[in-house]
Amino acid sequence: MLLRLLNLLGLLGVSLVLLAAFYFQLALAELPCPLCLLQRGCFVALGIGFLLNLQFGSSPVHYAMMLIGAALGAATSLRQVLLHILPGDAGYGSPFLGVHMYTWAFAGFVASILYAALLLFVEAGTSVAQRRINGADAGARLAIWFFGLLVAANLASTFVECGFTACPDNPTSYEWLSRQS
Repeated sequence: MLLRLLNLLGLLGVSLVLLAAFYFQLALAELPCPLCLLQRGCFVALGIGFLLNLQFGSSPVHYAMMLIGAALGAATSLRQVLLHILPGDAGYGSPFLGVHMYTWAFAGFVASILYAALLLFVEAGTSVAQRRINGADAGARLAIWFFGLLVAANLASTFVECGFTACPDNPTSYEWLSRQS
């Protein structure tokens, strides 16, 4: 029961991160760059690991997906941090609490790696029957649908931003919408 609750909290946390990214994109008109889009994809991979644990019971494969997604996301966000450490560089996008989103993403991915390790410790203390409970309860199903909606919205917004071409390094408009007009 504790393991399912921790996986649910993890999925809700990833959903909150994706929702915050949409807030920055839509409310503050900050289009995601290619590195930002890669980080979102890594958060999606992390969320899918939580989702699979909730729906099908915990599995080492699900944790591996979470850890690989978080490690790749940490590497991608660290790359973006390193791009903006030059003196006088204002960074990309608006800071939140004085820190840019890619720095928050790096911290989130590192925290996710530690959280996945915590889940593995909790799993080691649970019985096999408790780990293999299939099917999500109503709250978990709602969280799964919300996460799925956010993933679909991310895919749609990426398509509208980039169309069928490579995304621009410093996007200023939605490429697909500007071509249609």
